[in-house]
Amino acid sequence: MKEEQIMKNGTYERILAPIDGSDISEQVANKAASIAHRDSAHLDLLYVIDTNSMSGVAAISVTGDVVYHLVQDSQTRLEGYRDQVLELFPDLDIDIHMRFGSPKKVIATEFPQDHDNDLTVIGKSGLSRLERLIVGSVASFVVQNSKTDVMIVQN
Repeated sequence: MKEEQIMKNGTYERILAPIDGSDISEQVANKAASIAHRDSAHLDLLYVIDTNSMSGVAAISVTGDVVYHLVQDSQTRLEGYRDQVLELFPDLDIDIHMRFGSPKKVIATEFPQDHDNDLTVIGKSGLSRLERLIVGSVASFVVQNSKTDVMIVQN
């Protein structure tokens, strides 16, 4: 971790809040915004479009129109979460971002490296035990592989 990224006086400077539209996303956005407000930090809301789920046989049916609608839907969700957070904290320094790729890798390493985040606030997995065993949880991967501090928001 770079020297300039180390928390100053116990506060964070750049907070990442990945959201996916699940039930816990609102809580993640609000918790991250609250911390950003407290610390006068920058908040990045991130939506990752999972390209892994588009690969294989299903990729045959993924057209430009489908991708366009995925992007539009993701953008609308991000703007909604941003607007909701700004109602609570009108002066908050906040940006919204969208990325394509593996959510695990983008959230754990790629995005924080590109944006110098020092805290990731992420929701607990909504997967069943069997699904976590088969595909693994994004939150678990982030906790194990992130160079940032990680806060898990519970349901």
